[in-house]
Amino acid sequence: MMTLPDRHAHIGQAHRRQNALRHLAGRGRFVTDIVLPRMLHAAFVRSPVAHGRIVGLDIEAASRAPGVTRVFTAADLNPTCEPWMGTLDHFARMTSIAQNILADGVVLWAGQPVVMVVARSRAEAEDACELVFLDIEDDEPVVDGALALQAGAALAASELSGNLCYGTVLETAGVDRAFAEAAHVVEGEFVFGRHTAVTLEPRAIVADFDPATGQLTVHQGTQTPYQFQDVYARHFGLNEGQVRVIAPDVGGSFGMKLHVYHEEMGVVAASKLLGRPVRFVADRLESFLSDIHARDHKVKARMAVSSDGRITAMEVDDLTQIGAFSCYPRTSVVEGNQVIRLMGAPYAMPDYRGKLSVVFQNKVQTSQYRAVGHPIACAVTEALVDRAAAVVGLDPLDMRARNVVADNAYPHVSATGYQFEKLSHEACLARLRNMMDYDALRAEQALLREKGVYRGIGIAPFVEITNPGAAFYGVGGARISAQDGAIVKLTPAGDVQCMISVTEQGQGTETIIAQVVADQLGVEPDRVKVITGDTDTTPSGGATWACRGAGIGGETALRAGRKLRDQILALAGQILQADAAGLALANGCVVDASTGAPRMPLAEIGRIATYRPDTLPKGCDNSLTAVHHFAPGGYPFDFTNGVQASYVEVDVETGMVKLLKHWVVEDCGRIINPLLVDEQIRGGVVQGLGAAFFEECLYDDAGQLTNGSLADYLVPMAGEMPDIEIAHVETPTLDTILGAKGVGEAGTAAAGAATMNAVNDALRPFAASISQTPMTPVRILRALGHV
Repeated sequence: MMTLPDRHAHIGQAHRRQNALRHLAGRGRFVTDIVLPRMLHAAFVRSPVAHGRIVGLDIEAASRAPGVTRVFTAADLNPTCEPWMGTLDHFARMTSIAQNILADGVVLWAGQPVVMVVARSRAEAEDACELVFLDIEDDEPVVDGALALQAGAALAASELSGNLCYGTVLETAGVDRAFAEAAHVVEGEFVFGRHTAVTLEPRAIVADFDPATGQLTVHQGTQTPYQFQDVYARHFGLNEGQVRVIAPDVGGSFGMKLHVYHEEMGVVAASKLLGRPVRFVADRLESFLSDIHARDHKVKARMAVSSDGRITAMEVDDLTQIGAFSCYPRTSVVEGNQVIRLMGAPYAMPDYRGKLSVVFQNKVQTSQYRAVGHPIACAVTEALVDRAAAVVGLDPLDMRARNVVADNAYPHVSATGYQFEKLSHEACLARLRNMMDYDALRAEQALLREKGVYRGIGIAPFVEITNPGAAFYGVGGARISAQDGAIVKLTPAGDVQCMISVTEQGQGTETIIAQVVADQLGVEPDRVKVITGDTDTTPSGGATWACRGAGIGGETALRAGRKLRDQILALAGQILQADAAGLALANGCVVDASTGAPRMPLAEIGRIATYRPDTLPKGCDNSLTAVHHFAPGGYPFDFTNGVQASYVEVDVETGMVKLLKHWVVEDCGRIINPLLVDEQIRGGVVQGLGAAFFEECLYDDAGQLTNGSLADYLVPMAGEMPDIEIAHVETPTLDTILGAKGVGEAGTAAAGAATMNAVNDALRPFAASISQTPMTPVRILRALGHV
């Protein structure tokens, strides 16, 4: 595959996000800013119990309430929509019951929509919801996933034959022998609490169905407009061309806005029935009861180690708890599947057994959220590596250096079957050691312990999945695109436009695409207008998820830009009566390739091709638009890697943890914009630290969420976050010209693992350890035996 030249004007340079000033000035345009003529507002009556049968429902008073246009029940809305089921064929024997818009007869989690009220204003809709009479007879809720698998356990839904959504075992032939012959076996049990995205902008949608034309236009805060175009067309009986989905500015997503939700389907159904625009914006309280949750894993694991500290095998049993349904269309199985497949990923470990059990509960559904499965796999692996280092008598950093896959040992296939093209664990570990001055830090730690100050150092190498190809997401019946498209054109004024299918949720997609295109066409990035998020104006594609924006979207833009460059140079050659091979583009001009001397401004090319094509030679192509679609065709994934380290101080009297410093060395291949890469890493680390210390959706035995508000659900704040120092190693993928991989989930992947190891390192003098996140003060005190 071709590689980029060493020198570029913009690729590899720091550029601020193009939309930053607009957002700082309050000029963003989010779904909540969209007001359409005759628009109505939706609110929902939700189940107050986790599991039960609806025995009484009266909407008469609500229907007569001021401002109310219509009150919908399941009998009204559900027949308008084809039910959906969150299963995929390639997960053999996976099961989940069909879902529809409103609960019909039974409720399966506290917060499930039962009635939809549409009114002139949100306030009037909410007032009318209070007038709905809803009587539910309680059934026993399924709360604990382990108990749900026991014989005779209550069922999360009566249509199920059991509470197991999916189960599988992944193993190599030599795993039992490896444990039998091991000099040491270390083991542990781990619990990872549920948490949720808490995006700055909650879920929001405006659906506008025009009965005169049959056209459905949906403004939605989503990562994946083309996915939803397909979903709405198929489930509401429309041709795909009749559905337009527009994702305007999106205030964060982190995977949460990938999924199909009952409320969004209800809004589309209501707009079709009423022939008017309908809007729904979740408030914070209902976001906790309806946005997907994530994690909720219970893991038992052990590791076999030789006498000289070589990791020979792992055995893992992961119980993934997913709520009442599997999410659609990407399923709730993917997280657990990635957990068991990422275990031990950085290490040259020959044998492995991973068991996965995905279990239903009467809780909010869980599914794919930033760094799907990575934090669990990394935390379990690295906790065991620390324990192995202790029993062997090796320093934790030396233990890892002894076991990571050598940088010259690629390509490499892991014991779980993942194929790695080229990673850089050895280089990253060496960089980390120097960056954090590891030996001096250990000396400082030892001196402080003598004074009763307990600090800990935690290390966590990681592997991140990015740039998934069609062989991963386009299987099992999922209509999820692995390719992306770009349309690049030169305007008559010499500016450039790029319409592209990857999307922007605040991570800087528009900026990096502008940099890539600008380099191909010899212009400044601010002369490149990037248009995303509209199925009517951008080419079809997969959009932004699984860290594919730079690696797949960037490659698409690069190839489209090169096509347009060649077209421009061919046209310029005709106009200048010069050999196109001797021309190049630079500084907004056609230039002499050998000397760099300007020959003609791009604006002049645009003027002639647009307004005076009659002056061109006969048969000359005056097209100034290029189109390209790209899908990965090499490795199934472009894996990235790196290592994180954390330095913490634990107050053993109160259980409080002070985060002192955090380091990340990361290899995402070719870096397009180092400023945005570092932003992504820091943001990801903060989310990982949130899960490690603060965030948890807590349920009682009745299946009630007990902390479903920001008054009770803790998120990390700036004052609690440490300095995060970042360094890079660059190992470009050879699968593409650009060489870029993803980076958005790298920070989240290992932050929790590094801090858990750091806390346990601080607790080591007390022979105490913690293996549950979030690591709250009470749990730390319990580990110390103080409570």
